[in-house]
Amino acid sequence: MALEYYMNHYFYWVAYGTLALAPIVFVLLFYVRAPYGRYTRSGWGPMLDNRLGWFFMELPAVLVFGAITLVYGQLNAALLGLFLLWQLHYCHRVFVYPWTLKKGSKMPWVILLMAVLFNTTNGYLNAWSIASQGEKYGDLWLTSPQFLLGVLLFLGGMALNKVSDRQLARLGRTGSGKREYQVPYGFAYRWVSCPNYLGEIIQWIGWAIATWSLAGWVFAIWTMANLVPRAVAHHRWYRQTFKDYPAERRAVIPYLL
Repeated sequence: MALEYYMNHYFYWVAYGTLALAPIVFVLLFYVRAPYGRYTRSGWGPMLDNRLGWFFMELPAVLVFGAITLVYGQLNAALLGLFLLWQLHYCHRVFVYPWTLKKGSKMPWVILLMAVLFNTTNGYLNAWSIASQGEKYGDLWLTSPQFLLGVLLFLGGMALNKVSDRQLARLGRTGSGKREYQVPYGFAYRWVSCPNYLGEIIQWIGWAIATWSLAGWVFAIWTMANLVPRAVAHHRWYRQTFKDYPAERRAVIPYLL
C-alpha cells in the first residue's frame, strides 16, 4: 500500500526532525509565552472558543493513533494494552477536559493549528512505531520490566495530572461558574506550582519506557521542552501576583526547579 510505504519511508526523517526542533522550542518558550490560558493576548490573529480549540487540537491524537494501530497493527494483548493507555489519556483530553475550562475564554487559531500539526505528527510516529514492530510487541512484552515500570509511571503521572487539574478547575469557582485565579494548596501543590505539568511529564516518560521506542522518547522530550518553560512562567506569575506565595515551592520539580 502506498500510504504504508510513505509512513515507513519517512518515519526516521519525521522522528529526528521533530527531535531536532525540541531544544529550539524549549529555549524559545522561555522568552515567548504561548498565548493561551492566562497568557491569552491580542496580536496572534483570529480567536476561537477555548473549549472548542482544545477539543479539535487534541482530536487528531485520538483519530490518527487509533486508525494506524487498528489498521496496520497486530491485534495482540501488548498492542491492545498500549492502545488503551494512549486512548485513556487522549479521550479524556478530547471529550472531558475541554469542558472543565473557563467558559467564554478564547485562544488564537494559530495555537490550534500548531497543536493539530504536532498531534497529527506525534500520533503517526507513536502509532507506526508500535504497529510496524509486531515482532517486538508480542505477548511477552506485557511482562517485561520496561513495560511494567512504564505503565506504573504512566498511570501514576496521569493520576497526578488529573487530580491537580481538578483542583485548579474547582479553585475560586463562583455560583455563576466563573473562576478567578487563586493560589492552589494541598496535595502536590505543597511542593510545586505546576504538579499537573509534572504529572504529564512523568506520564510520557512512562510511555517512552513502556514502548522503549524512538517515538516514545521523542514525545517525552517534547513534553518536557513544552511544559518546563511554561511551568517556570506560571511559577514566576504566581510569585509576582500573590505577595504571600509560598517561598518553598518550586516550579515543576520538588526542591530543584
